Amino acid sequence: MNFIKTKIKDLLIIEPKIWKDDRGYFYESYNKQRFDDAGINANFVQDNQSLSQKGTLRGLHAQSNPHAQGKLVRVIKGKVIDVAVDIRKSSETYGQHVALELSADNHHMLWVPPGFLHGFVTLEDDTIFTYKVTSLYNKSSEFGIVWNDSELNIDWGIAAEEIILSEKDKVLPLFKNLTSPF
Repeated sequence: MNFIKTKIKDLLIIEPKIWKDDRGYFYESYNKQRFDDAGINANFVQDNQSLSQKGTLRGLHAQSNPHAQGKLVRVIKGKVIDVAVDIRKSSETYGQHVALELSADNHHMLWVPPGFLHGFVTLEDDTIFTYKVTSLYNKSSEFGIVWNDSELNIDWGIAAEEIILSEKDKVLPLFKNLTSPF
């Protein structure tokens, strides 16, 4: 497994080693010892999975302490643009984001530690997205920012008119109104 630093401290891309043959492929999607050695000392307590049609955008979401979540995200089928926004007030990269393609073909994963907003948009129909989290879902600690905030200027890799949002995500506030709990 390769753990690749991004432009934002603590946000890591994970490239698993893939063993391929005429039967298909095999890889470890998680190995506690390797993650610990890379500085990701996460205690995962729940796995989540979604199936989405092309253009479905889920995010940008986070949970405040004591229910803040670290997430290990990946795609089982299809392709997404995955986005993490740094909202750690003391961070030199506060308000900056990383956007990258995660797909069933590239097998890349992203470690999103607590202190980040997270979201993704599906680029193909029937995309299966899965993630491990370090804290259980807690509705009262959940918050978010609208996906198309002009201050964040995120390139989602898809036309705005193709975006499909939940009712909840349509009414999220702007980044400038965020009082980060981190």
